[in-house]
Amino acid sequence: MDIKISQTIAEKYSKNRPDVKVGDTVKLHVRIKEGNKERVQIFEGLVLALKGAGINRMITVRKISTGVGVERIIPLASPLLDKIEVIKRGKVRQSKIYYMKKRIGKKALRIGKLKDIYLTDSAPEAVVPETAETEVVAEMPVEATAETPKE
Repeated sequence: MDIKISQTIAEKYSKNRPDVKVGDTVKLHVRIKEGNKERVQIFEGLVLALKGAGINRMITVRKISTGVGVERIIPLASPLLDKIEVIKRGKVRQSKIYYMKKRIGKKALRIGKLKDIYLTDSAPEAVVPETAETEVVAEMPVEATAETPKE
């Protein structure tokens, strides 16, 4: 009986989120309430950890702001989380990359094998930037004119 109740609650609060993995660079659109006003603040950073499953899934995102590391831990099913955009996909070997906290400067931003990708809540399909394929056109030889000296 309890399983049915938890499933109905999970269906009610579940949202269509993109597939977020550890090592990704994401933009979190978080609703901030200041007094009577409400606005959306973008928090862009690196995904350090994913915890839980289903409704209880939590994401830990870290960014470096003016030389200071800032982390946010947000439930993926939270009503405060407006939208998630996956900007880059990084390949890591561990499920939790807390070792990134010790890195300073450019090393703190480096993840192996970055791949540009764009995923968001509204478009679940991956949009990968296309590489421009150029066709090789046969070049015609330029005829020698009287102005160009021949050697």
